[in-house]
Amino acid sequence: MSKTTTDETPGGPDTRDQDQDLGAAGSQLSTAPQEEPPHLPSLGVIGWARWFWRQLTSMRVALLLLLLLSLGAIPGSLIPQTGIDETKVADFREKHEILAPVYDRLGLFDVYSSVWFSAIYLLLFISLIGCIVPRTWQFVGQLRGRPPGAPRRLTRLPAHTTWRTGATPEEVREAALALLKKRRFRAHLAGDAVAAEKGYLREVGNLLFHVSLIVMLIAFGWGQLFKSEGNKLIVEGDGFSNTLPQYDDFKSGSLFEADDLEPFSFTVEDFKGTYERTGPNKGTPRTYEADLTYSEGAYGEEKKTTVKVNQPLEIGDAKAYLVSHGYAPVVTVRDGKGKIVFQQAVPLLPLDGNVTSSGVVKVLDGYRNPEGEKEQLGFNAFFVPTFGGSASGTMLSQFPALDYPVLALSAYHGDLRVDSGIPQSVYQMDKSKMKEFKDADGELFKKLLLPGETMELPNGAGSVTFEKDVKEWAGFQVVQEPGGGWALGGAVAAIGGLAASLFIQRRRVWVRAVEGADGVTVVEMAGLGRSESAKVPEELGDLAGILYARAPGVPDPDDAPPGTPDSSDPRAVPAEGAEQQ
Repeated sequence: MSKTTTDETPGGPDTRDQDQDLGAAGSQLSTAPQEEPPHLPSLGVIGWARWFWRQLTSMRVALLLLLLLSLGAIPGSLIPQTGIDETKVADFREKHEILAPVYDRLGLFDVYSSVWFSAIYLLLFISLIGCIVPRTWQFVGQLRGRPPGAPRRLTRLPAHTTWRTGATPEEVREAALALLKKRRFRAHLAGDAVAAEKGYLREVGNLLFHVSLIVMLIAFGWGQLFKSEGNKLIVEGDGFSNTLPQYDDFKSGSLFEADDLEPFSFTVEDFKGTYERTGPNKGTPRTYEADLTYSEGAYGEEKKTTVKVNQPLEIGDAKAYLVSHGYAPVVTVRDGKGKIVFQQAVPLLPLDGNVTSSGVVKVLDGYRNPEGEKEQLGFNAFFVPTFGGSASGTMLSQFPALDYPVLALSAYHGDLRVDSGIPQSVYQMDKSKMKEFKDADGELFKKLLLPGETMELPNGAGSVTFEKDVKEWAGFQVVQEPGGGWALGGAVAAIGGLAASLFIQRRRVWVRAVEGADGVTVVEMAGLGRSESAKVPEELGDLAGILYARAPGVPDPDDAPPGTPDSSDPRAVPAEGAEQQ
């Protein structure tokens, strides 16, 4: 009686006989290297080199190296890195006098440039190449070849069906060949059977995934070597040119050169920030945007654009991101004779979400005290865009917009030590050689100023005016990472390749049609997949049903009673086979 079945015990006692019977039919469903039993390599340099190469290019070692690379990146995220923030590294050394030398020996302050991290990186790179090249060559050979011929006993395969038909063997084979080609199988006649194969994109996806990993490794390495990253604070009306002296702080890769910077410049024409006025999200920014006028190259045409958060200005490989915002009160300082010795917008750094800000005003040149001696002036500045009023008892901003701006100043005179050779922050003041201006009570002279108000310094030393014009500043981060596009493309391709290798199944189908002893054609169909899956039996049942319609079955010699279903129809049994599977 004809039937369609799937083996219930693929790992049972007959598995070895089945594997021997399949022969070439079950081979090369994958280009993955076969695991060999462990054995000692032959003596000699060549033997050891061959053994080491096989271990390095094995999938097990590649996964281990990938795991080690991931683990190695953890200290790079948790421990301060010299290439990112040298100040934090210096602070760590001061606080951990015993641990810091150990970290130095292990290269943990510069993980991504350390010898051990580079070794893992290069070994993974070599391992991936060693895996890909032979598999690609083997896969190309499979594409140029033909699906292997049918095994001697198709009924030993996990999914199979058979029936008797009145059509000739040649008609059955021709119908099967046409059907399989229509279903996009690679099919050909091999003796008394049709051999077909499908699902090659699975291996293409597998190879694409590994190639994409190599592309990502190269892109990340290239980006780390040639990358640059700098920050610049720009007040409304001021400009920036992409040169090293223009940056407030700058760091780059080991192979970066100043000539690698993209040539461009821009001017911040206006900054706009809006905030939620009511509700639980009161004070939350709604929009941050800066209107720029920019040009590419030394003599490029000026263009206008608007930079927003996560919408940078892109020029070549460089991207200018809007990353911060604050206020720059315009301050005018006069000496005792009324001469202006300082007048400019002073950017202050925000301390909280409502842009409570602090900084210093430094008057370095041009000032003379009432005795006519040259001196320098320094003012600690504290600014709130929305003052809560004296009744609030606090100098903290109540809202980030300029609703009620107030500037608090405390005054000093003397030597700011800017010529000492020690780098100073423009937002801090060295008071070691500065003296306080005193008020009538002998306390530090300080005052709250509204826009347009002036603070008169004691003893005719001059005055400080908080001008009505309060400007805003925008902080930009200019990033240049040449391999970013390749890394993104490699990541997308890796995801696509992984999806193909997971969801596409490579499988083979054989259809044998031979003339039986009684002169009736016997049709056998069988399918084989790389792994156990319901797709092969289902697909085989579907193909068998279509082929049966073209080559209808005839009753078995021991014919069943009239009125019973034709048991030779393969469509009458696949449901039972599916349950077994």
